[in-house]
Amino acid sequence: MQKILGGTGRSTEDYVELDLGDFDTGTSDARTTIHIAELDDQEDVIAIKDAVYDGDVVVADITRLRTEDSMTEHLVDELRQVAREVDGDIVQKGDDQLIVAPAGVAISRQKLNR
Repeated sequence: MQKILGGTGRSTEDYVELDLGDFDTGTSDARTTIHIAELDDQEDVIAIKDAVYDGDVVVADITRLRTEDSMTEHLVDELRQVAREVDGDIVQKGDDQLIVAPAGVAISRQKLNR
């Protein structure tokens, strides 16, 4: 949780869980969807590629992959190729997240609060 909350002195008790039933979650007007994924193996890469080809953004949790593994490098290279093919963007945040975006979506390399 420290990675998510940062060094702000906050704890998980400072946050309230939201019930999506209280909000209109209709996405019929949305042109782009942001997907959350876990990247474990080749099958996960296929689902991520399909989403990006469809014009959606994917935030993938890659903590289950070993960063120095050749399979990991192969999976990440495949996603880099997808980003190039769709004229999109890709960025890896440390050893835990990978964000892949389609054409028309840029991923900033700077934090908002810096």
